[in-house]
Amino acid sequence: MMEIFLVRHGQTEWSANGRHTSRTDLPLTEEGRTRARALGAELDGHKFALVLCSPLLRARETCELAGFGDVAVITGDLREWDYGEYEGLTTPQIREENPKWNLWRDGCPGGERPEDVAARADRALEQLRNADGDTAAFAHGHILRVSTARWLRMSAAEGARFALAAGSVGVLGYERDTEVIVSWNAGMHV
Repeated sequence: MMEIFLVRHGQTEWSANGRHTSRTDLPLTEEGRTRARALGAELDGHKFALVLCSPLLRARETCELAGFGDVAVITGDLREWDYGEYEGLTTPQIREENPKWNLWRDGCPGGERPEDVAARADRALEQLRNADGDTAAFAHGHILRVSTARWLRMSAAEGARFALAAGSVGVLGYERDTEVIVSWNAGMHV
C-alpha cells in the first residue's frame, strides 16, 4: 500500500529559536542545509509518484537539496499555518499578552484558525492519496502535524500531539485498511 513521506524543512534562524514563522520567507541555516542534504541520502532510492512542496523558500530549499526539486509540484496548500499578528513571536512572548492562548485551539488574530489549516491539509492529502504510488510532501512543522491528524481522521487540534523536528521525516500509511503513522521523526540521528 502507498505511503506518504512528510518532510519538514531544515532549520532556519527562527525555527532554531522558537519563533513562529509562516509568511516570513527565511532561508535555511548552514545546519539546515546540511540536514536537507542528509535527507536526500535517507530518501535515496525512493520513487515517488508525486512530490508536493510548499512555495516558501525553506521548504523549496530543503526539497532541492534533498534531490527532489526538479520533480516537485509547488502548492499553496502546504504553506505554513498563517500566524497573523503572532508572526515572529515565540509562544512565551505571545502568552505575556494572552496567557491562555493555544495555537491548536485558538489560531491567530489576523491569521488562520485550525479549521482553515485543516481544509488546506485535506486538499493536499487528497492529491497525495490519489497519486499512483508513494508520495512526498516538503513543508513545515504545523501544517504537517495538522496533515497527520487529518490522515488519522482527527481534528486539526490533535496535531499538537505530533511534534516533528526540523529536518525530519514522518511516514503515513496503512495497516490493512486503517490509516496509521508508519514512522515519525526519522533521520534525526544522522
